[in-house]
Amino acid sequence: MTGLALITGASSGIGAATAEALVEAGWRVIATGRRVDSLAALRDALGEPLIPLRLDVADERSVATLVERLPGDARLIDALVNNAGHDVGGRMRFDQGTLEDWGSIIATNLTGLVRVCHAIVPGMVARKRGHVVNIGSVVGRQGYAGGALYAASKFAVRGFTESLRKDFKGTGVRVSEVAPGLTRTEFAETRWRGDAQRAAAFYDGAKGALDARDIARAVAWVLAQPDHVTISELVLEPSGDP
Repeated sequence: MTGLALITGASSGIGAATAEALVEAGWRVIATGRRVDSLAALRDALGEPLIPLRLDVADERSVATLVERLPGDARLIDALVNNAGHDVGGRMRFDQGTLEDWGSIIATNLTGLVRVCHAIVPGMVARKRGHVVNIGSVVGRQGYAGGALYAASKFAVRGFTESLRKDFKGTGVRVSEVAPGLTRTEFAETRWRGDAQRAAAFYDGAKGALDARDIARAVAWVLAQPDHVTISELVLEPSGDP
């Protein structure tokens, strides 16, 4: 399957890598995110098949106007990759964090994902064709100290995805989850509000990490399956030191 895909959180990391992988596979891609300069650079790198569009999934108005802000020939979306997410203020004991940070994690990772699905999926149902790929996490299967809200958001994404898959069975709309383990991107630097040194030490101290391109290849593979095949869950973990 190829066609028109919309990716959230495509300014960098897994989202940008997925845009590149899908363009290489023959897709047209709507790359959305908050950083328009990064999206413009992605367009320069990938060319005409990529359509950049500013989108803040945590902003209700931004999502509500999403479809109407797309060019007329870019509204029939075949695949939605919900990738936008963050853990700003995370890796901290629950009572030591702020409600502002905890609420922001839920607003982006869960509520934003739900909003985008609600904006895009009805069109898929009407056309009896489409594929939603939600980027979850291994953390959606097992929590960790310092990750209460991030884990909560990813547990919720897992439950939401599973329920959507059952909701839309027989409609022609497929729903999948791709759940990465530790992946080296800008994610940790964003979590610690731009502290690149701390983020690098975090990744360097881990026993191996995935690359954003690993996740991108997995998403492309999930979308490449024939219409009668649904990859319900795909979990990726780093192999670690031999």
